[in-house]
Amino acid sequence: MSGDSTVSDLRVLPVTGISEIRPGDDLAVVIAEAAPWLHDGDVLVVTSKIVSKAEGRLVDVPAAEGPAFDAAKAEVLRGETARVVASRGPTRIVQTHHGFVMANAGIDASNVERGRLVLLPKDPDASARELRAALRVRTGRNVAVIVSDTMGRAWRNGLMDVALGSAGLEPIDDHRGRTDSFGNELHVTQIAVADELASAADLVKGKADGVPVAVVRGYLHAPPDADGPGARVLVRDGATDMFALGTAEAHAAGLRDAADLPPAPLFHPALPPLPEEEDTAAVVRAIAHALPAAANGTLFTHEKTPAAVRETPLPSATTDLITCTPPAESVPALIRFGADVHRLRAALAAEGLASVPLTEVPPILLAVGPA
Repeated sequence: MSGDSTVSDLRVLPVTGISEIRPGDDLAVVIAEAAPWLHDGDVLVVTSKIVSKAEGRLVDVPAAEGPAFDAAKAEVLRGETARVVASRGPTRIVQTHHGFVMANAGIDASNVERGRLVLLPKDPDASARELRAALRVRTGRNVAVIVSDTMGRAWRNGLMDVALGSAGLEPIDDHRGRTDSFGNELHVTQIAVADELASAADLVKGKADGVPVAVVRGYLHAPPDADGPGARVLVRDGATDMFALGTAEAHAAGLRDAADLPPAPLFHPALPPLPEEEDTAAVVRAIAHALPAAANGTLFTHEKTPAAVRETPLPSATTDLITCTPPAESVPALIRFGADVHRLRAALAAEGLASVPLTEVPPILLAVGPA
């Protein structure tokens, strides 16, 4: 069951009186004693840190900051990292083994005794399911549970709490296929309600107030019996992540791809040619980018009508030809010319165009088409 669209009385209540959590503590018992006023349909938002502490997700490191502490923390970070997304100075934005993209893999040295680091829960969705089930046994109440943690956000300053795990609610309210008040069909709108509820709860929890649990009341009348898909559905997969790397890392990856550009990428006959005006503009942009860096006198001549140019057999998806002419026939000039032709091919690849050299001696004829 998703939130009622007629919700008009939403309340956010702190759960106070929770003392320091130790490994092995029963969170259901602790929360039930601190919040005997829980209702069916409450959304219980629990910071991941106390979940991790109860589950023993703690690592011992040198207590004093210094080279030994930094080395130990770096080793822990490597163990929690699936891949590095971006790195700036001491900050590492990484993808964890859960799939979350976070600063320093969510590893935290705050609100824990010196000489220890807190890791994220091993499986936040499983933690949410287990806590929900235990609370139902302990209190008889049917509540939803969100395990939350703090993240930064792309394009915006500041931090906010988001859902790492959930049970008892749909993490996404999918509006696709509905119509707005003007009768327009919605095609992409998906509301991350689990994240919104986690952020609302953080307004009464705070980072230094010793309130690791809050209740959002009024969003659900009652959770379903099923736990739901979990917050895992909020994580973008590689196919839909348009920002899988930081800017510097993406630039470096592009340079590596340019260095590895194969000599004859395959054209795909099944793909339709690009629209003439779009293709021509892309080729013109690539030439304009590469030519200023080429040797003085090098020519890149763009020819749009392959069949009328010459009788050389062309790959089936060819849309354009570029004739590359060196400034001179000397060995140094030809060495530089080879680099300039590759520079042009890299610029074409950046526009989503493949290119095949059709001749082996200058002038070089490049056939261009969709990659």
